[in-house]
Amino acid sequence: MLTHPTLDQMAALGLTGMADAWKALAEQGSSQALERNEWLGLMLDREAAARADKRFANRLRNAKMRFPNACIEDVDFAASRGLDRRPILALAQGDWIKAREQIILTGQTGTGKTWLACAFAHQAARLDHSVSYVRMPRLFEDMALARLDGRFPRLVDKLARVQLLVLDDWGTHGLTDQQRIDLLELFEERYQRRSTIITAQLPISGWQDMIGEPTIADAILDRIVHDAHRIELKGDSMRRKDRNATLTSAENTETIQTKT
Repeated sequence: MLTHPTLDQMAALGLTGMADAWKALAEQGSSQALERNEWLGLMLDREAAARADKRFANRLRNAKMRFPNACIEDVDFAASRGLDRRPILALAQGDWIKAREQIILTGQTGTGKTWLACAFAHQAARLDHSVSYVRMPRLFEDMALARLDGRFPRLVDKLARVQLLVLDDWGTHGLTDQQRIDLLELFEERYQRRSTIITAQLPISGWQDMIGEPTIADAILDRIVHDAHRIELKGDSMRRKDRNATLTSAENTETIQTKT
């Protein structure tokens, strides 16, 4: 008699995981031998798992990554990309995010920097960290528009709060005076508070010249380089090779999809 009203109440309270567990237990004859506290424990476990899955899905959707399905498990360490299994798997544990450190991925175009950055971001979302992905050209466009309509402080605050920010295509062109100031503002707000992943074709040794204005360049680099884990991807562009010669099979699938 109480089954349907109880399920309705669970649904009204958003306890869908508990409701699913209730129905599953009720359909199992062996569950009748369980104590009430065992029933409750199983229902709470299902609810906790359902909420964790929902948070993870929301984080991935909000991150808007170029390769949302990239994950650390798909990295092929046999590929000649200069990837060392031990440090990559150590970074996958997420301690660098808790320590508010950075990752810098460099290498020629097509070597898999963006995919690997998204894999680290995917793992961060699994670990219940908020994630956001943006290409640097788009970031500068958003900042310029935000300055025009008065949203700049809110935009910087939003970017400063995200626990892992992925900045893709760093250093594709020199910066204007305003772009240098905007970047310094962003990194100052995130410094020792949040973590960042940066991908770049340009080696770190060329970043100061790319940023320009030595004083501001030094200030920006001091906030992102000294505590960064550096990964250099080597080899030719994967886009020029056969499908079997990619960093991962998942990346190959994603690359093909973006071309269609």
